[in-house]
Amino acid sequence: MHNLLPKDGEVYFYPELFTTPESDHFFDKLSKEIAWKQEPVFIMGRNILQPRLTAWYGDPDKPYSYSGITMQPHPWTPALIEIKTRIEAVAGVRFTSALLNFYRDGQDSMGWHRDNEKELGVNPVIGSVSFGSPRTFAFKHYTDKTLTEKIPLTHGSFLLMKGSTQHHWLHSIPKQLKVTAGRINLTFRIIL
Repeated sequence: MHNLLPKDGEVYFYPELFTTPESDHFFDKLSKEIAWKQEPVFIMGRNILQPRLTAWYGDPDKPYSYSGITMQPHPWTPALIEIKTRIEAVAGVRFTSALLNFYRDGQDSMGWHRDNEKELGVNPVIGSVSFGSPRTFAFKHYTDKTLTEKIPLTHGSFLLMKGSTQHHWLHSIPKQLKVTAGRINLTFRIIL
């Protein structure tokens, strides 16, 4: 497996970690069983509704704060434990929590950001699993804006970010107006 970033970080992509039947099963189960909600976040001095649905699951003592909100974890579901166990074997770490995002269609998105909140530690390991309609995951270097990467996150894929990635690279899920189907993303983290 080779690093997809040219410098200042480590990103590895496993396009079919989960089979199509497994991915179909998990998409259906998660879309129905997760406590999805649309929350306002505080960005550039004002509250706006996030352009996607979210949920926070994990160990009971691991809340998560970003953009002016603090999320208390729901307990792990059997499906989430099964997914988590599979990616931990690849990542070589034990994840404590997961931020779940439901992109209902190509209008839903995630702006440029780094996962660099203090509770994630110095060089966080982030494991991102995707089920549903493929979407583009975009990277751009924080200081050298000429460095960019795009990865098509496919149904059943696993993207692993680690090392100094969150210090040096921004990432986003841009709008893709031609996408009419949904995508569920599970971003597993280790909360200190």
